[in-house]
Amino acid sequence: MPNTPSCIVAEDEKLLAAALQRELAIAWPELEVVEVAEDGGAALDAIATHRPDVAFLDIRMPGLTGLEVAAAAADASPRTLVVFITAYDQYAIDAFERGAVDYLLKPVTPDRLAQTVTRLRTRLADASRHASRTAQVARDLGERLEGAQDEPLTWITASTGRATRLILVEDVIYFRADNKYTLVATAEGDALLSRPIRELLRQLDPKTFRQIHRSTIVNLRQVASVERDDSGKGCLRLRGRPETLAVSQPFMTLFRAM
Repeated sequence: MPNTPSCIVAEDEKLLAAALQRELAIAWPELEVVEVAEDGGAALDAIATHRPDVAFLDIRMPGLTGLEVAAAAADASPRTLVVFITAYDQYAIDAFERGAVDYLLKPVTPDRLAQTVTRLRTRLADASRHASRTAQVARDLGERLEGAQDEPLTWITASTGRATRLILVEDVIYFRADNKYTLVATAEGDALLSRPIRELLRQLDPKTFRQIHRSTIVNLRQVASVERDDSGKGCLRLRGRPETLAVSQPFMTLFRAM
């Protein structure tokens, strides 16, 4: 193992990849990030080329998934330790807790990353015995995820002019279709998301977010009141925003009891 530890980062969200690199520079100053990959194929190539000590792999990436990369990396670079970056909840975390690999939940916090760095420093002293266990955990986790629905979104990245914001989904008041984009309305202001509203609806928690118009999805926890006119048309008054939202007739049944 070289004196200077090395790693690759595989994350298709540039904002998150940059944030992870900044946090790693603080938590593990001597660690060298030799490559940042934006998809699974590039990640596997980077591991085969650099044979890094550590690979930080997003589970959901274009091309190969992080699980597939981890399984292949055990052959391509047996000494490489894998840390999954995941938005999944406890059903996935259970598998990681076997000790062969670690996990980081998005968004990554400095305290949690510090724990990961401590574990990695310890394991790098005896990395070779982890290769077979990494592949097995990746296969086991893949089986557990197979056929399962994706967990609801917990965060999104959206643009505000030249800046990009990382927004907790629970802080969103409503989403509205805006040409090729989706407007994200929060108490702090608006942002634009490059994802169509129809696709977004499938990724939100249906217990919290409901469609009220073909172009609008609202956070039910941010609804202050429901008003109706004599014809039965409805609108929603919101918490933290001055505007009201029109409710299409087919969706009014959602608010009958309110």
